[in-house]
Amino acid sequence: MSGCFRCNLTIPERQSHIAVKKGGKCARSDGSAEFIESNTRTTPGDMTERGCTYAGCRGVVGGPVKDVIQLTHGPVGCAFFSWGYRPHVADTDFHMKYTFISDMNETNIVFGGEKRLLQSIVEAAQEFPDAQGVFVYNTCSTALIGDDGRDVAKQAEALIGKPVVFFECEGFRGVSQSAGHHVGNETIFKHLVGSEEPVGDTSTAINIIGDYNIKNDLRTFEPLFEELGVRILTRFTGNVSVNDLKSMHRARLNVVHCQRSATYIAEMMHDKYGTPYIDVTLFGIQAMSAALRKVAAFFGLEAKAEEIIARELGRMQSQLDYYRHRLSGKRIFIYQGAPRAWHWIEMFRELGMETIAAATTFGHQDDYEKIFERIQEGGLVIDNPNVLELEEVLETYKPDLFVSGNKEKYVAYKLGVPFVNGHTYDTGPYAGFSGMLNFARDIDRALTSPVWKLLHTNARPVPEQLHALSDAT
Repeated sequence: MSGCFRCNLTIPERQSHIAVKKGGKCARSDGSAEFIESNTRTTPGDMTERGCTYAGCRGVVGGPVKDVIQLTHGPVGCAFFSWGYRPHVADTDFHMKYTFISDMNETNIVFGGEKRLLQSIVEAAQEFPDAQGVFVYNTCSTALIGDDGRDVAKQAEALIGKPVVFFECEGFRGVSQSAGHHVGNETIFKHLVGSEEPVGDTSTAINIIGDYNIKNDLRTFEPLFEELGVRILTRFTGNVSVNDLKSMHRARLNVVHCQRSATYIAEMMHDKYGTPYIDVTLFGIQAMSAALRKVAAFFGLEAKAEEIIARELGRMQSQLDYYRHRLSGKRIFIYQGAPRAWHWIEMFRELGMETIAAATTFGHQDDYEKIFERIQEGGLVIDNPNVLELEEVLETYKPDLFVSGNKEKYVAYKLGVPFVNGHTYDTGPYAGFSGMLNFARDIDRALTSPVWKLLHTNARPVPEQLHALSDAT
């Protein structure tokens, strides 16, 4: 695809966010020699799919912590990202079962909401005495009226005798939810990390950084690391207790999985405590094997790692060959948050599938460099696509499968394109060796479902006048 998308004729600024891999390099659709533009403010008129800073902090980083009261300071509408948005599985459902919000109304906006926030924290702590702390997330309205949430948090902490952490993650702070990841990392590091010492031997302790336990991803790889002979001290932040976060500074190594949302805390720990970190990918056979080998090499456990890898591959090879035979040659359009887009290009390749287009919601330049490195020649790459662009790609490139999130599945269904939810998973888990088979199974089911044949046969055609209207606009 060259030039501007048909849907973007009135916002040509979008051209700098669209590129094709040519000669192994990025070729922007606006004809310039610069790299694809990313991590910039959304162009006015662009119906962006991005979330806000609050969403990135509350919905990704802080939200999975299982034993704290997750309280949003703002109007009730902000509770959209406060309840059941992502299935961060844990061994308690407290963080997913309940939602807390200060429920700011017009009167509070005029006269201030600090008293209301303090009352909300204290009442919630009294109602749920087993909670080990309170996370408070600031929103646009309470930031604009100047509520001093940090001071309220100090008062509340003295009253309830438990940590009260205030996240300055008001939605307007950054260009996308990516800024919220940074705020979440920095706040947890400053207020919690290093405040307690762990119990037991930490000579082989690691932290798993940047896994949020979507549909129990952790159970696919944690037992393998433990069998290797290392102790998982803290998860950041899937299935984690607030008290675990306090002692994560004593790990000997940080193993960073999501390199967009969590590298920040690994870097801060390296600077303050000297903790080294390694970047890994825990999706796919080759990447999971490489992650085990990297950790093993750090602790001198290489022989054990090879034993585990050989055993796991032996268990799954026949099933993997079965799916590879069925899926080989299928063409994929993947649209994910950021790292998962380039993580999964390799995962698809292991199944014999081709990624013909890739997009991310909030990727930075380093994410796109990795995408261009991995995607095939001629592959289309889009930064922060809007739904009209997604439609145009699906209709023009005609991928066999679209892998995206909750919002985009309806576009795929309406266009009759097989779809797999890669954001929150419909089944899963997808990480680790066993997760690879789940991933292949769900792709195979999506592609072979008889509903697509029925849809193309029986669906009413779009009237020609609608096509003409679309072309005119």
